[in-house]
Amino acid sequence: MDDTVYLAYDYPVLGAFWTVMWIFLWVVWLVLLFRVFVDIFRDHEMSGWAKAAWLIFVLLVPFLGVLVYVIVRGRDMGKREIKHAQEQQEAFNAYIRQTAKGAGPGDELARLSELKAKGDLSEEEFQRAKDKLLS
Repeated sequence: MDDTVYLAYDYPVLGAFWTVMWIFLWVVWLVLLFRVFVDIFRDHEMSGWAKAAWLIFVLLVPFLGVLVYVIVRGRDMGKREIKHAQEQQEAFNAYIRQTAKGAGPGDELARLSELKAKGDLSEEEFQRAKDKLLS
């Protein structure tokens, strides 16, 4: 009778599965650690000493530090993330409004006038283009 014990690595598919799972968990851990660091620096209500204490705690005892940080400050972490996303959207909208403002009908009319003054447009073409812009 054979008394050998088979482990997961004795089967190639299970070995690949465990390898992929550990890599996935490692990447998730790094993403969570990075988000905690970003959140520590993003919080403007926390003092510099508190930020330094959280950073030291997270660096010295990483798993416990991140777990405690998420438990203690997790709800505010989500609120800060939403606020940051809203600020980015507002900045993007302001940029779009500013950029779109420069290409209004006045600028187009000025360009048409320049083309007419150079002789590139006849009076009829100028009037048609102007009517098209203003209607």
